Amino acid sequence: MTDYRQGYEFYRQICVNYGLEPVNFHYYILNLSHEQLNAYNEQAKIVGGLIEYEVS
Repeated sequence: MTDYRQGYEFYRQICVNYGLEPVNFHYYILNLSHEQLNAYNEQAKIVGGLIEYEVS
């Protein structure tokens, strides 16, 4: 998935299906790898979106 918000929504739906409490979006992003965040930011540049998360 090129949009981590879509991935997060999928994750939330799976949590609901299994009766689990999902973490919030910002915690979800914090647990992504540097490679995943870099790929997200590169895709955002290509489609002209905002780069929301820095890789430190």
